[in-house]
Amino acid sequence: MEMMNIRDTHADKCSSSHQCYPQLHGICLKENKMNYSPGCDAQNCGLNATRGHGKEMLKIAFFSGVCLGIKDFKTPKLLASRSYGLGLKFWQGHIQTGQPKMSGTFLCVSQKSQNDSTFKKPTAYPQNVDLPPILPRKKKKPYPIPFKKIQEAARNDKKLAQMGIEKPLEPPKNGLLVPDLVPVAYEVLDAWKVLIRGLAQLLHVIPVHGCSECSEIHVAQCGHRIKDCRGQSSLKRQGLHTWVKGSINDVLIPIESYHLYDPFGRRIKHETRFSYDRIPAVVELCIQAGVDLPEYPSRRRTNPIRMIGKKVIDRGGLVEEPAPFHRSSDSSSLLMDIDTHEAFKRYPPPQLSDIPRIGQETIDAYEVVRWGVRKLMRKYTVKACGYCSEVHVGPWGHNAKLCGEFKHQWRDGKHGWQDATVEEVIPPNYVYHLRNPKGPPLRNALKRFYGKAPAVVEVCLQAGAKVPDKYKPMMRLDIVIPDSEESRLVA
Repeated sequence: MEMMNIRDTHADKCSSSHQCYPQLHGICLKENKMNYSPGCDAQNCGLNATRGHGKEMLKIAFFSGVCLGIKDFKTPKLLASRSYGLGLKFWQGHIQTGQPKMSGTFLCVSQKSQNDSTFKKPTAYPQNVDLPPILPRKKKKPYPIPFKKIQEAARNDKKLAQMGIEKPLEPPKNGLLVPDLVPVAYEVLDAWKVLIRGLAQLLHVIPVHGCSECSEIHVAQCGHRIKDCRGQSSLKRQGLHTWVKGSINDVLIPIESYHLYDPFGRRIKHETRFSYDRIPAVVELCIQAGVDLPEYPSRRRTNPIRMIGKKVIDRGGLVEEPAPFHRSSDSSSLLMDIDTHEAFKRYPPPQLSDIPRIGQETIDAYEVVRWGVRKLMRKYTVKACGYCSEVHVGPWGHNAKLCGEFKHQWRDGKHGWQDATVEEVIPPNYVYHLRNPKGPPLRNALKRFYGKAPAVVEVCLQAGAKVPDKYKPMMRLDIVIPDSEESRLVA
């Protein structure tokens, strides 16, 4: 082995191209392309080369035509509170070491700082935000996924089908469960029960009014005087609402879906729609995600389905749905816990000291339900009609002709299925926020100064619960409501 002084162009290249840290190494691995002197057997010898200053060292070894170089750098000290990981970078060039000359592609390895995954930057919410716009009824809803991406995915599936290649499917698209989402489904179902029970108890002490002509509701001692009714006879009333006593279905809008034993089996036809139960869409999503309810059985596959294009070539055979479950008193109580029907009568009024606690538990359960549904919908397919409020949980929609919205005659009453959003499965139903529930009713002249919040959040807020920060911008808490005479002077 021979010692020599070299000009370390590789070290200069690495140190100038990316950041260096203590104990960094540059490893060069490449087939040997070098000019060496006749007196040096580069194929089977090792070389150690040091710079004159002694601060940096390059070790080069040649074994069977492969050049391996290790480079050490000296750099300032780093913080001990941060962690560092390896970073890789390829560099193509040559190294001039006096007599031998090496060229090729070199691999530079460095230590880079890793971001602390446990530290989460707090989310910054804007001061005030506007509510989502009200979509026109004489127009189809916008696609949640850009239409170009939908077309591109369809073209790719068509190309695979023309070549006779099966469509690659991953759980749950192939009929199998996602094990990591099964606990999430159980958590969502438990929070759904708490949400229904909490709202049913709070409505005994917090009055809710609903308009008999439209879907507007108001959480207060009396209805407001804002002229925004969209009912059939609203012109005769100059836009004023006709207030009646509201129910839990006005606060938590019931979105139901057909329960399917096998979502990948036969589609629901218009003639057979009465053979399937209608249950809340949240519950049906939890059942298909892994929740086992004896009253609503579901097929659990062990072998994945196979598809070519849009055609299912192997679904493991069609299995007949089991006989209806014999419902006892215990099973009937379980079914009532997951449904809002007559929930107001099932739960007694709470004590005054328990109202703040129930309000906080209810709003926490509402956030858990929305979080869990959003997480489940990233994997499990949920379809919604682009014209009406119908929702179907499954890989494709049903064929029941129940749509009566815009241009339903052209579609023979069939739904225009598209991917659903969380707001379509759990509608927020925004209501006006009251800073003083016992104060005077809201006036139409000050409409633009009032904020809004989801109906569940407003009920829990008046019960004494703490409102999450993400709802505060739309509630406009920092806006001072002027008097009627001062409103015209406000810019």
